[in-house]
Amino acid sequence: MDEQACLGHLASGQPVEGGSPAHQCMHRLSQRALRLTAEINTGYHTPDELRALFAALTGRPVDGSFSLFPPFYTDCGRNITVGKGVFINMGCKFQDQGGISIGDGALIGHNVVLATLNHDMRPDRRASMLPAPIRIGRNVWIGANATVLPGVTIGDGAVVAAGAVVTKDVPANTVVGGVPARVMRTVEEE
Repeated sequence: MDEQACLGHLASGQPVEGGSPAHQCMHRLSQRALRLTAEINTGYHTPDELRALFAALTGRPVDGSFSLFPPFYTDCGRNITVGKGVFINMGCKFQDQGGISIGDGALIGHNVVLATLNHDMRPDRRASMLPAPIRIGRNVWIGANATVLPGVTIGDGAVVAAGAVVTKDVPANTVVGGVPARVMRTVEEE
């Protein structure tokens, strides 16, 4: 299976059976991502160099306003899209096979985990994976050590508190926190 067919399969939300051509393609993409993230995470790189490396990792142009503080980890890379003015802080881990889109002006705190794959719950099918996208809206702030699970959409202007585990969609302009995350209050305009 070639990369485009593999990415299409992942975007469809259909299961990826263990050992299938899509699963084998995921392993090839992982090896590429490991090589590029090792380069990102080794030594000092200027902001322009980091943008170029991130663009190579994702296979998409990256706006000059994008910022990344390494280290950064991903096991795919090809299913990440970032808008303008996005900032990703140190230690983040993106499992992007199911797709991760990050809107303009979003801030991603230290050690945030964005996970877009689940394994099948049935023990006899546990090697199968179920991709589901994460969508992060414009001007979202995700605090340090938060985890966002597959299939979650975070609305524009929302805030995810540090350490939260986000298991369901977050409405726009709300603050969520806790394990599992729940709405704590709304974001007030000043």
